[in-house]
Amino acid sequence: MSIVVQHLTKQYGQQLAVNNISFEVANTGITGFLGPNGAGKSTTMKMLTGFLAPDGGTAQVAGFNMATEAIKAKQHIGYLPESNALYTDMYVREYLQFVAKIYKIADRSKRVEQCLDEVGLAPEANKKIGQLSKGYKQRVGLAAALLHQPQVLILDEPTSGLDPNQIVDIRNLIKALGTTRTVLLSTHIMQEVEAICNHVIIISKGTLVANDDLQNLRQAAGTQALKVSFEEVLEPEWLRRLPGVSTVERIDNHNWLLTGSNPAELRRQVMQLAANQALNVASLQNTGGSLEEIFRQLTTSQGLETPA
Repeated sequence: MSIVVQHLTKQYGQQLAVNNISFEVANTGITGFLGPNGAGKSTTMKMLTGFLAPDGGTAQVAGFNMATEAIKAKQHIGYLPESNALYTDMYVREYLQFVAKIYKIADRSKRVEQCLDEVGLAPEANKKIGQLSKGYKQRVGLAAALLHQPQVLILDEPTSGLDPNQIVDIRNLIKALGTTRTVLLSTHIMQEVEAICNHVIIISKGTLVANDDLQNLRQAAGTQALKVSFEEVLEPEWLRRLPGVSTVERIDNHNWLLTGSNPAELRRQVMQLAANQALNVASLQNTGGSLEEIFRQLTTSQGLETPA
């Protein structure tokens, strides 16, 4: 496993921010790390990256203990914090050359050009960072995190504050990165998790409340939904107006998750909508309930038992 957390604990005064949590993250793929505001997500990520020392427990990254082998562990970590601090007066290529020099990367120019291509920054390489949109600034942060070719990427709210088009671009980039690396992704956007994550960890009030594949969580929650894929892009209001729909969750521009009291009736209504509006349904399948619904259930009652 690329990340192994055992009984990790952090306390600020009388407040227990992270309460004895344990989990493992596989060598490749994208794991969603979820929780309400103040749940302890950012604190956990800071302990995983060596920015904070835990009060108890251990964190291992790429086989190295962060407490006793921090330098070796950090050599395998790429970290994009929520507040992506950049030198805005530097040019993009200049900044990445600077970061590569700090990492003591051999053949820095070649590696910088590789990263520029990998994150789609080559056309912006000669611009000052301060001139870039927030989406491209996030790409600069990702490029800097990738320069030393880390095995593990830890991303804290990487799409926060981006417009819908930028979100899709960064989401696709992260999805591609997860094919060859371990990615631990913190986000509040449930659709993002649905679209790119293959595993979910949820914490609430510093305590681990879920650690499983999304489909297993849905089965444990006992909720049912209908996943529908259209060839066309449509507005969510079309689906919300269906009489049998309780909730509508956009996975991406073509895929939707609908919940209602009668899944069979939902299927009929979706097919009727498609016929009326000349839409092409690519797929239609029953599945578990929406991640948003499961998240609320877990973080308000903490009553759903899942494997830790």
